[in-house]
Parts: sequence; C-alpha cells; structure tokens
Amino acid sequence: MNVIEKLNSIQNKEMTAKENVEHFIKVIDEKNDSINAFVEKNYEAALKQAEKIDEKIANGEKVGCLSGLVFGIKANINVEDLIVSAASKTLENYKGSYNATVIEKILEEDGIIIGLTNMDEFAAGSSTETSMYGPTENPAAMGRIPGGSSGGSAAAIAAEMCDITLGSDTGGSIRNPASHCGVIGFKPTYGLVSRQGLLDLSMSLDQIGPFANDPSGIALALNTIVDYDSSECTSLHSDIDFTSVLEEKSLEGMKIAVCNDFIEVTDDKINKVVNKAIQKLVDAGAELVEVSFDHLELCLPTYYLINYVEFFSATRKYDGRDYGYRIEEVCGDEVLRRIKMGSLISQKEYSGKYYKKALQARSLIRNEINAMLENVDLIVGPTVPKLPHKIGEELTPMEMYVYDILTVIANLGGIPAGSIKAGEVEDIPVGLQIQAKPLDDLKIIKAMSVLSNL
Repeated sequence: MNVIEKLNSIQNKEMTAKENVEHFIKVIDEKNDSINAFVEKNYEAALKQAEKIDEKIANGEKVGCLSGLVFGIKANINVEDLIVSAASKTLENYKGSYNATVIEKILEEDGIIIGLTNMDEFAAGSSTETSMYGPTENPAAMGRIPGGSSGGSAAAIAAEMCDITLGSDTGGSIRNPASHCGVIGFKPTYGLVSRQGLLDLSMSLDQIGPFANDPSGIALALNTIVDYDSSECTSLHSDIDFTSVLEEKSLEGMKIAVCNDFIEVTDDKINKVVNKAIQKLVDAGAELVEVSFDHLELCLPTYYLINYVEFFSATRKYDGRDYGYRIEEVCGDEVLRRIKMGSLISQKEYSGKYYKKALQARSLIRNEINAMLENVDLIVGPTVPKLPHKIGEELTPMEMYVYDILTVIANLGGIPAGSIKAGEVEDIPVGLQIQAKPLDDLKIIKAMSVLSNL
C-alpha cells in the first residue's frame, strides 16, 4: 500500500489514524535501538491527535489532506515542546517554543508528528556520524552510513518507521541519504518551501523537503508544505498540484539529458546501474540528449566557502546567553572546523579574496546549469559518486566532501532536484538524481512516478 492508498484507507474508515500511529510506534520500538533514526519521540501527542482525527472522520466532518499520515521531522526544524537540538550538545536542552511554518501546515492538514530524527550536528556532514546521539545505521545496508546530514529521516523511511519524513538540504543533505538508503528524497526549488523555523546551516542554500518510499508520499507532502509564507523573505508563490502526475506512465514529448562530466567522476558500477534506470525513462518515451558542464571543479570550493561564511554567521546566536551552551565550547570537530574557516574568511582582508570570489563563481555555476536546462526538461544522472563507507571508517574532510560533488550544483543554482532508487551495487542502494529548471518541480515528480509505475 503506497502512501496515498493508505490516506484513502483512513478516510474511508478501512483503518484508523490511531491504528496507523500504533503500528509505527511498534516498529520504532522494535528497530530504533539498532538503527538510531529517532532521537525524540512524540507518542502521547501523536496518539491524542490520531484519536481526534478518527473522531472527525466518524462524525463525517471534513479532515485535512494528510489525515492520519505519520511524519518524522529532522531535529533542526522547530516543533513545539520537543527538544530541537540539531543533534548538538549546544542545544541539548532547547525545547522548541513554537512550530516551524512547515510543521504548522502539516498539523493543519491533520498530519501527525511522531518524533524527531537524527542528523549530522547542525547539518554539517554527509554521514550522520557527527550527531551527539551517535551515528544512524543504514537499514538498507547495515554497517554503512545512511548518508547525511538528514540520515535519520532517510533511515526512518527505509526502516518503515513512518509514512513521510522531512529533512533539510543545503548541498545534498536530502538527496545523498535518499540515495544511500534506497528511498525517495526531494529538494524543491529554493523559496518554494518556507525556511521559517529551520535552524539554518547556510541560509542562501538551505531548503526543507520530504522523504518517502513512493512518489505519492512526496507529492502529498509537497502539496502541504509548498506555499507562500509572508514571514519568510525568500518565499515564492505556487499553485502546483504535485499529485496530478502520479498516474503518469509516459514521458512522450519530454527531453532528458545526461552529462558526461557527472559520469566521469562517478564509480563505474554506480554508472551502470544508473544508466539502466535512465534507459527505463527512454523506454517510457523520453528523448535522451547529452549536455556538458564546464565548471564542475568549481562547485565544491564555491559551495563550502559560502557554507563556511554563512554558517559562521548563523552560529553567532549560540553564545550561551539566551539558551544552550556557547557553541565553540561543546561542538564537534566538523562544526568547529566550519566555524573557524567561516570566521577567517569573513575577515576584511580575506573576504574579497575568497568569499566574494565564491559568490562570483556561484553566479557562473547558476548561469551554466540554467543554460544546460534551457533546451531540456530534466538532467538525469547519479546522485552520489561513490558507495557509502562503513560506519566509523576514518575519512579526511575532503574525502567526506566528495560525496556532495553532484548534489551541490542544485543548491548553488536554486533549482529543484530529487533522488530515487536506481538499483543496487553490491546490495547497496544507489540513486538516480533528477534535476529541473526553477519551478519545474512537477516534472521531476512526473519522471519519478513514471519510473515507479513501470
């Protein structure tokens, strides 16, 4: 049963919202000790909310478009009365005093929050190993990382602990773990989803998005959280119905592109699996063309320079005065590295040399990715260039950063991108990344739906 079928089942009184919550509580209690996907549980409130939804349905009252569906939320998104720690000792006692805009929208549509999911500390990582709660296991490849920084959200879906989860994506933090865990993850066009209530890593790059095991879960989540928010300065207007393409079985008239520059930096075994998935899109009617990207070597340094500076700025509020501890005194190595680098680059004598040049490079990258998309509907290719390493394996910072080389482009360009399982290499999932023009998010959902319906 996919997510939309379950929704219909609840609304048609074939199962109750409470039964759905109770099922997931049982699964979490059975699996979470070994997987460590959830770091904060919200069982009592979830059950109470489910009972209210069931009562409305029994009385024939109108219910929301998520009625009874169960959500896990990344621990850097504010949920009232839960410990919103961003997996950092800095905020280990910070209880959310309000709901982020996306949480308000989920609750308004009768979605149910069952808990908060594990992540890399302050979203600074690609493996979910830097969390103060310890690493998260990959349910699809036990012993290996689930990816990051939204690894707990991806793992919760892979382990079937809830219907939908939310993560945040700054340079691939939704798509990377979606690929490693064999689930679907989606980063919308920058500005389509309000960031109000997100503990930001890099405000000009961050975007909240959903995970699910099938396209209908992604579509239902997006229909709820994609909306204009007057309290958020980057917010865009949209009237997209993401469920409108869920039954699509053809890509006739759609032009998709592969980029050899992306293929060349990716492991050959991953490319073979990804190419088979691309062929399925061609068999469904898509026309395949080739494009080139001349500035791939610029992407990682550009992304991390901007990330360092914006993260340093964002962390100045964690000074230990209003709440939590002073971040530099309790944070982990990767967070401290980014703070120190951001502090250095922000200094007047270095700002022009590094940060301003990074902003210029970002414009160059954005222009090139938009030029690549000008005459095609989608760019398709591998999500991550290598398989996930084993938990605890020592990697240098640069070896860790390489996970992001194919995903940072979408954040630098502000374009939508998603990852869907292409297949497996050595029993480890690998993802197909699908990217589109700004505000062409629906085309990605269509391609994912066609691939799932084959």
